[in-house]
Amino acid sequence: MSGLSAKEQEGFRKLMGLLTTSDLLSLSDTVTNKLIVVENVTEATETILSFSKNAEELLKRKKIQRDIIFKYLAKEGVILSPSSDKRQLIEKTLEYWSSGKVSSGKNRQSDTDDTTEAASDSTDKFEAGFDPLTLGHQFCLWFFQLLNSQNPTLNQQPQDWGTQHFWPDVKLCLFARAGSEQMEDFLGAELVSLRLLALSREERLVFSPNLEPQGLKALASPHGLVIVAVAGTIHRDSNCLGIFEQVFGLIRSPLMNNNWKIKFIKLKIRGLDALGGTGVAAPALNYSSTDLQLLCSS
Repeated sequence: MSGLSAKEQEGFRKLMGLLTTSDLLSLSDTVTNKLIVVENVTEATETILSFSKNAEELLKRKKIQRDIIFKYLAKEGVILSPSSDKRQLIEKTLEYWSSGKVSSGKNRQSDTDDTTEAASDSTDKFEAGFDPLTLGHQFCLWFFQLLNSQNPTLNQQPQDWGTQHFWPDVKLCLFARAGSEQMEDFLGAELVSLRLLALSREERLVFSPNLEPQGLKALASPHGLVIVAVAGTIHRDSNCLGIFEQVFGLIRSPLMNNNWKIKFIKLKIRGLDALGGTGVAAPALNYSSTDLQLLCSS
């Protein structure tokens, strides 16, 4: 008899749908000590659920990798930091399941197809279940919430901003066109961190990213670099000042539990006077997938 609740079983069915067939069959062998022979994905899934003692034990299995849990939670709309380690993701998953908010798995396959279609042209996979667009979406939610929290006009508790989110040799290229053109380059975690912080804390800008398909792109290189590009609007108080396009280069740090850290940032800001009266409600990216692929290889 399964030691999993109905909500946990429903959640696991969706989560295990992100595993490769070989990993799922291997997981079934591990859970049953190879005492049960399964012939297909459905049998393997039900066998795993039946023979698992509890949800935490199953989530800790090696075949259920960190990125699988991360992608599952992202698909469920659970907001979390892209730097979360597997232990933190397990805790978040158990908390989510115990809340009773798990959605039905009936549309899981169509949801997966939609994500695949909306993803970038890159087919590079770091490991089973890795999706650059899912990472990009979660990263942008985390990054802009973190940056905007430094703005004193929002009356929020400032979150943990600092050099720890950047590689030591990170580079920031900032281009602004608002009346006059201004271009600045900053190198190093300290300078980049302080310049971005000043945008929010001193200049009191609020960044509102457009995370719909036309405003967000992401792709991965074979060398471990993930490019995330996002467009959005910039505000101060109740005024919309213009739009921005921002490209991030992300690389995992093996010394920091494989957490993602920022390698470079390209930020373009255009004021309303530079837009020629065009709409700014939901700006679209001007970067094409080809542009981002060039950044991957540069």
